[in-house]
Amino acid sequence: MSTTTSTPAPPQLAPSLVRATGWGYYPVAAIARLPFAMVVVGVLTYVATVTGSVALGGLASGAVGVGVVLAGPFVGGLVDRHGQRRVVPVVGLLNAVAVAVVPLVVHTDATRPLVVAVAFLAGATVPQVAPLSRTRLVTIVGARVVPEKRVSTFAHVMSYESAIDETAFVIGPVLVGVLAAMVAPWLPLAVAAALSLTAVVAFALHPTAAVRAVGHATEERAPLREIVRARVLVVVGGAFAVGLFFGTTLTSLTAFMGEQGRGDEAGLAYGAMGLTSAVLALGVALLPRAFAPRWRWVVFGTVIIVSSALYATLAAGASPILALLLMGLGVGPVLVTVLSMASARSPQGRAATTMTLTTAALSLAQAVASAVTGQLAEAQGAGLAMVLPLVSAVLLVVLGLANVALERRAPAAT
Repeated sequence: MSTTTSTPAPPQLAPSLVRATGWGYYPVAAIARLPFAMVVVGVLTYVATVTGSVALGGLASGAVGVGVVLAGPFVGGLVDRHGQRRVVPVVGLLNAVAVAVVPLVVHTDATRPLVVAVAFLAGATVPQVAPLSRTRLVTIVGARVVPEKRVSTFAHVMSYESAIDETAFVIGPVLVGVLAAMVAPWLPLAVAAALSLTAVVAFALHPTAAVRAVGHATEERAPLREIVRARVLVVVGGAFAVGLFFGTTLTSLTAFMGEQGRGDEAGLAYGAMGLTSAVLALGVALLPRAFAPRWRWVVFGTVIIVSSALYATLAAGASPILALLLMGLGVGPVLVTVLSMASARSPQGRAATTMTLTTAALSLAQAVASAVTGQLAEAQGAGLAMVLPLVSAVLLVVLGLANVALERRAPAAT
């Protein structure tokens, strides 16, 4: 009798992840991603539309990405130490204020440095729900799901999370395009700020945020230098290349549509890529195990190269939708693969840090690409800028081949 009263009962294991989390978690986590998906596109669209300068729009959008990159690992480290419940609500509240200030500053004809500075703050405070949700679900799989279901559930989590990311990347730009074109260019930013105040805070306070990995309290965290290893850095590099692709595609597309007098519709067109990307991301879990992740990276990266070549050759006035749909066929599976590798290769106790670093690399690349592509499009025209997605796709495949070489050298690597 004394034994039963002194020993706390372990948490009851669930037969599935949904039973462990409850259905209510998933819509909250999905909606909470929208501010991140909307801010980069929203800032680019708003600044370019109001000022008439794609170059300034690209710089502002790039500043958002730089803010995400610099703050992301720091926020991830805070989450590793203090948990999501304490950190994320504060970030969400700060972001709502920062995003709301952007249109106020731009509307007053502020100087270029001030516009860029405010955009930077909007990025630095943007809630990175995607990596935090992955970390949370992976933790729940290990702590609350029956052992015999953990391997398959982990694979489904990675595919599901990437598909939801892709869906957010679809809905975010489409919302920006619809609200900007039909109401006002500032409205997408107002909606993003409102979602940070509501959905992000709800995500942070959801009961699943309280679940910690078994032994979390006493577990020693690997030193940060463990993250700076080739098998981790090559995956971060892959995310960086995907970010370059996103940034060059979105900004060159904005310039291309702008030359047709339809710049505020670029978000709608960009959503076509996200549509096929989301569908293929969901399908990755169905691929045979023999089709190893290292080869998925290379094969689907090659699909991006081919479709980017088609995009680069579009004539003035032509529709970009087909090329964008084909691009999505490669982007979805590559993103699933890269993010799955990042999670699997995270050093002990550094899951949130590794995942936020990976997504921060993607955002940094998108930032740099947006700024450079905007400058090039304004100086040389959209045609030359539309070649840049092809360049980023080639880099992605080169890094994929480097990963293959690393895995052959160390067969035990994931």
